[in-house]
Amino acid sequence: MERLEKKNIKGKTYYYYSKWEKVNGKCRRIWQKYLGSPENILKTFENNQPAKPQYVEIFQHGLTEVLWNECSHTDIITHVNSLCQKRSQGLSVGEYIAIAAINRAIKPVSKSCLFDWFSKTTLRRHIPTANKTALSHQRFWDHMDRIEPQRAALIWKNIITEVVQRENIEPNSVSYDGTNFYTFIDTFNTHCDIAKRGKNKPGRTNLRQISYALFCSADGQIPLYYEIYEGNRNDTKQFPLMLKNFHDFIKTNWKSHMHRSKLTLIFDKGNNSKDNFKLIDSLKVHYVGSVKLSEFKSLAEISNKDSRLITSESVGLESTKSFRVRKKAYGKIRNLVVTYNQKLFDTQILTVYNDIEKAIEKLEALEQKLNDRASGLITSVQSPTISSVQSQCKDILSRQYMKEVMKYSINSGKNGIPQLEYEIDTEVLERLSDTYLGKNIIVTNRSSWDNEQIILAYRSQFNLENVLSVMKDREIGSWRDVFHWTEQQVQIHSFYCTIAILLRALALRRVKNVGIQISMKRMLSELDDVKEVILIYPNKRGTKKNSSHTVLSKTSELQQILLSVLSSEEQNTPS
Repeated sequence: MERLEKKNIKGKTYYYYSKWEKVNGKCRRIWQKYLGSPENILKTFENNQPAKPQYVEIFQHGLTEVLWNECSHTDIITHVNSLCQKRSQGLSVGEYIAIAAINRAIKPVSKSCLFDWFSKTTLRRHIPTANKTALSHQRFWDHMDRIEPQRAALIWKNIITEVVQRENIEPNSVSYDGTNFYTFIDTFNTHCDIAKRGKNKPGRTNLRQISYALFCSADGQIPLYYEIYEGNRNDTKQFPLMLKNFHDFIKTNWKSHMHRSKLTLIFDKGNNSKDNFKLIDSLKVHYVGSVKLSEFKSLAEISNKDSRLITSESVGLESTKSFRVRKKAYGKIRNLVVTYNQKLFDTQILTVYNDIEKAIEKLEALEQKLNDRASGLITSVQSPTISSVQSQCKDILSRQYMKEVMKYSINSGKNGIPQLEYEIDTEVLERLSDTYLGKNIIVTNRSSWDNEQIILAYRSQFNLENVLSVMKDREIGSWRDVFHWTEQQVQIHSFYCTIAILLRALALRRVKNVGIQISMKRMLSELDDVKEVILIYPNKRGTKKNSSHTVLSKTSELQQILLSVLSSEEQNTPS
């Protein structure tokens, strides 16, 4: 039996904790422990209460750790240092490239802000020597200058060859595409001839741009080969150069790993030309591409309800119908697969209706202006002519199919003021809906493949388009912006940006290999939300340092699974 005993000693109260047992039939105290006076007991109790943290520190953890793991497994630092050696002083060239690549894969910042970003991530634990001085923009550029573009190409060859072998990637289907990135390189900068003015989708034709071409594995979005080139070069003219370079690359480096007879090149219609197909034929490369519907009107104008269109039975192709023909295309008889996709039709018809609505709105405004001028409500500025109104109508109807769907006429009216009349040609719209919309024509020399294999291969081009799209993303885009001004720096910029794509692709590949179907953007977002929180407590008497406790922010079930998959030691095992 245990007791709490109270004793009065010299007029003061003290407490003891004791244990009693029967000994020879009598109750005896076995042992006792002095607890102290009531005041001392209260003070002891208060001191043992958990202390409140003085402050907390929050660091990027989930995505940082995952990308660092991929960087370590891929031996990025070792590959770079093996060809770019320096004295054992400060950060190595490989560490600079690894930091830059991981930053580009998470949230790109300029080199002057690199340390501010780095200091708020758990990378500081893996590269403890990276201080503010070492990560200044000047030190970074000094180390970039140590890598010549030819050496960067050799490093990339070593990296991707090892990745292909280790991950057991079979690059049988390879997608090719290119894009451009506008820059803020000064017009009179003569140190970067590769930056040229050219057309781009954002419409920033006033800025010099750089073109980037990429060959990507259709399986897993793994970048295999890349190059940058002048921003004003036409895609069709650049394609044969890129194809030759990639063909030499795989012939030289992966001859023992893959059979070129199994390689299928997938590309979009923007690269089509008679000379380009002639080159493909001479290289004996299998291909899957597409052609413009306007080049094969006899096929495009076949009804979408034609009996030759057979519905596919494969998973994912339930809404697709197709048939195959052989026709002369680009100087030779080739296989053409005509496809109709209901989902594509739904998207395209909605786009057409939206374009019609916008065109009518603009035509109405133009018609009202002409009526107001004819009635004398508008007298300022120069009077319009039939020619100028025709020019405005052409601009309004510049979207695809609008010239055919929207019919208009311009006549000379009162006081010579042009009068506009317009209407929707419903017959053309109905014919368009039954023929061109929802349709694609695929060209291939894969005669042994069935239509469904060909269609799936063609659609895998979306993977590469998604990679290039993400590279331009304002939040997670690995390329933007280019904070460099010499061609050599831009070349190295493209080098570590491509490494960033590789690291993200390898992480996504591991996630999908365990059956988790998730987009790249979702995976990055989920992992980026996982933070490391360090609680800092006041230092105790007799200690010089504050005590701390490290925890992770609250994680969802999906985040826990992602961290488990991407941090396990088993991820080194090829799939």
